[in-house]
Amino acid sequence: MGLVRRSSQRDTDARAPVNLEGRHEDQADVAYAWLFREEFAAVVRTAFLILHDRQEAEDVAQEAFTQLLVHWRKVGRYERPEAWVRRVAIRLAARRLRREQLRAILHRSVDPPVPTLPVDVDLLRALRALAPQQRAAVALFYLEDRPMAEIAQILGCSKATVKVHLFKARKRLAELLGEEHVDVP
Repeated sequence: MGLVRRSSQRDTDARAPVNLEGRHEDQADVAYAWLFREEFAAVVRTAFLILHDRQEAEDVAQEAFTQLLVHWRKVGRYERPEAWVRRVAIRLAARRLRREQLRAILHRSVDPPVPTLPVDVDLLRALRALAPQQRAAVALFYLEDRPMAEIAQILGCSKATVKVHLFKARKRLAELLGEEHVDVP
């Protein structure tokens, strides 16, 4: 009884890539995986030369290969799918670069921010405990002084739902801050 296993056709098949349903991947999936392994580093390098930021370049390459995967059935039949993914990565990188340049221009042209009021740490902790929609409703209503109709449009819900979010948020904040909840319509 040796611990050495003999290789068989079944063992070879078992090492072949398997998809989530347990079936062997088809040739298209294998081709995509091969292209990803062969080209990812080169696409990152190309994006890096445009962006001069390694993390951004990796993000762009990942996004380009994600788009390639989404369109693989069509693009996989192209003569040079690696050129397609590079073109997508270059466009994405150029778009990010333009966005960063515009952001820098905006930051230079905007007046410096007005000093903020003292921060109530307990209130900030309590706000973090709220559901995201409640937090957004509180910020829009109390901090930005927006009307209910506008808040409803921003959050993609009805005015009644905004009122419910604010009601529940005030109630929860009162509990968390140890205050009595008195809701005013």
